[in-house]
Amino acid sequence: MSIKFRAIERGEPGVAGGGVKKWYASPVTQGESDIERLTKNIEKISTVSGADIRGVLYALVDVSIDALEHGQIVRIGGLGSLRVSFSSTGVDNEADVVVGNIRKGRILFSPGPRLKLMLDQLSFEKA
Repeated sequence: MSIKFRAIERGEPGVAGGGVKKWYASPVTQGESDIERLTKNIEKISTVSGADIRGVLYALVDVSIDALEHGQIVRIGGLGSLRVSFSSTGVDNEADVVVGNIRKGRILFSPGPRLKLMLDQLSFEKA
């Protein structure tokens, strides 16, 4: 199956008035899979009940938050891993690096081997 894309026009970031505008390919989403749909699909291929699946998925979120708050990398098998990262302002001296230099935290996701393979094998078509 192909990933559909459309053309969108974007200006240059950081340039007043947008600068020179160019056209770029942008993915078109085809709906979404929420926890209910994922649960039903997992139920079909396993012997685990929907209630148990949802319980495990919600618990995974809770324990992942706890691990990330403790500075740990969360490895979720073939799915991939999560880790905390942040951006900060640069200073001239090491001693000047303080908490106040940190601007914004974020969570980075690194896909596992099967997801990387899927990305390598994607095909695309214009919507």
